[in-house]
Amino acid sequence: MMIDRTRLAELFDRERATFTAAHPKSQAAYENATHLFGRVPMTWMNKKAGGFPIYLDRAKGNRVWDIDGHEYIDFALGDTGSMAGHSNPDVVAAIKKRVDEQGGLTTMLPTEDAEWVGAELSRRFGMDKWSFSLTATDANRWAIRLVRALTGRSKILFHSYCYHGSVDESLIVVGPDGHGMSRPGNVGEPVDVTMTSRVAEFNDLEMLERELANGDVAAVLIEPALTNIGIVLPDPGYHEGVRALTRKYGTLLIIDETHTFSAGPGGMTQRDNLEPDIVIIGKSIAGGIPTGAYGLSADFAEKALARTDLDLVDMGGVGGTLAGNPLSVAAMRATLENVLTEEAFDKMIATATVFNDGVQELFDKYDLPWSINQLGARAEYRFAKPYPKNGTEANAAADGELEDFLHLYLANRGILLTPFHNMALMCPTTTVEDVQKHHEVFEEAIKELLGQ
Repeated sequence: MMIDRTRLAELFDRERATFTAAHPKSQAAYENATHLFGRVPMTWMNKKAGGFPIYLDRAKGNRVWDIDGHEYIDFALGDTGSMAGHSNPDVVAAIKKRVDEQGGLTTMLPTEDAEWVGAELSRRFGMDKWSFSLTATDANRWAIRLVRALTGRSKILFHSYCYHGSVDESLIVVGPDGHGMSRPGNVGEPVDVTMTSRVAEFNDLEMLERELANGDVAAVLIEPALTNIGIVLPDPGYHEGVRALTRKYGTLLIIDETHTFSAGPGGMTQRDNLEPDIVIIGKSIAGGIPTGAYGLSADFAEKALARTDLDLVDMGGVGGTLAGNPLSVAAMRATLENVLTEEAFDKMIATATVFNDGVQELFDKYDLPWSINQLGARAEYRFAKPYPKNGTEANAAADGELEDFLHLYLANRGILLTPFHNMALMCPTTTVEDVQKHHEVFEEAIKELLGQ
């Protein structure tokens, strides 16, 4: 089915006019934000279909309200950062206790909560030793330093169109010649990314082996499913093949569960019995408070600590002054102990299944050449059928005009998706009724696109 681009443009113009008329306070706030780079606190907040961002007033559970008084069902949830729901009462109580009663938001001193969090992360992900950061990006950076130090190898291997935050080394994709090149849009790379990194397509063991055979890869750093270019799921046996090849070539394996934590209480590592040397986790494990963590296998941790020539205390480049602060650690404990529990994941995944199945039914009903994948508590559709098998295919299936229209159509009717892509995430308070509301609005958007 070909989308009528003229009709799409007309519908989009109508929706943008509706959005502008309904959000005078947000528009004014944006126009007055002259002291902010790009008029926003972080430049990616300019990823907006309406011409300016919605300004937040308050948020609770899976609901947000803007300063113009509109209420939204939030399926974005901070692009995973608020998977526990906005301002969960248990997390708020832990934060208030640390702030109001105990004090000491950042002190460079450990708290007993940290050992509890480490033990719980070990139970969930299987890694023996844990260290904390403020973002998963930093956890990835520090893990990269450690694997380079221990292996003596200089390069890290990634999947094309992977997501590991703003890690310089990860901004590499497979180019037209089948080899690595800088990812389009990579700003101010410090060196040519092919000097620090190698790349293979997801689900391509032959390409992975070709790159590992060079003998210079310290670690393969992967998401167990691609999550920022749609949800690209692994083929059966793919992860077993990755682990076998890394061992064959003496390469370590780092699994970044920052987004794939949606798969269950221990992410895909626990669910699928994966065997990494290092696990990265972040964003959602502190209920919205900035945090990250990296877990080391017993063997890797022992080898690292035995290296007396490595400065792991002061200038080693694997720490930050605010990392592991009492506030973020208290929030992590509350989130893991009381919020993102096994019972919560069961409910979230069941709700996401209703979302996934309902969207697929709409695609079938209207004979759309689109598809949707689910990973635990999250689901995402792509404008391709069948669903892409690697990052390059998924990138080629993007349609910015269509995506912007659907996002804006939904937002104008009280539903928010993740602005960077068509991802919907469930939190513990998301209901089937919320999902059904999405489907009703989504179907109306499809009918308008098709002129029905």
